[in-house]
Amino acid sequence: MTIQWFKSTQQPAQAQFIFAHGAGAGSDSEFMQHMAVLLGKKGIDVGLFDFEYMQIAKQTNKRRPPDRAPKLLDYYAHILTLAQPNLPLFIGGKSMGGRMASMLACQSKEPILGVVAFGYPFHPPGKPEKLRIDHFGDIACPFIVLQGERDTFGTREELATLELAKRPEFVWLNDGDHSLKPRKRSGFTVEQNLSEAAENAANFMIKLAVQ
Repeated sequence: MTIQWFKSTQQPAQAQFIFAHGAGAGSDSEFMQHMAVLLGKKGIDVGLFDFEYMQIAKQTNKRRPPDRAPKLLDYYAHILTLAQPNLPLFIGGKSMGGRMASMLACQSKEPILGVVAFGYPFHPPGKPEKLRIDHFGDIACPFIVLQGERDTFGTREELATLELAKRPEFVWLNDGDHSLKPRKRSGFTVEQNLSEAAENAANFMIKLAVQ
């Protein structure tokens, strides 16, 4: 059970963010590594880790499906015991990792100040009736979602009319897909979207950390 830390390039760091990966790619994915660097440039210490099923997948070089939510949450809770004791604590993740973070915020004993989700999986693609939002009303801290406008797990149009027990703060990334990547013809770039997402996420955390 280890954390890979990306230390803030601005000292002292304003907050720490324990950042969980998505279902199919681990903490070493390009998205996770790049976002950790971007957040580090904005005053956030970022801690990356792999869930147990992903550790086994890497050791055996064979893809594995994620464990069930209770096992993922239990491991995430153990990871939080390795957090830095003197920095304000935020949790979140990419896709499934963001969902697990939002669920953990409903039950964690740690003093979590906020949850940050990049590409929240509101429903499986093509199955808008299978919503993953039942716990939203129980999230006890502020919650921000950085979502691509055309994310097949929850588009801007879909979520505009969706009734949520607790409505997160939304930041919409121009023409972004589930990894915030826009189409070339949109005139936007993935770097622009990732930078905007990182800036909004960092501002969200720093604002709450200094209150």
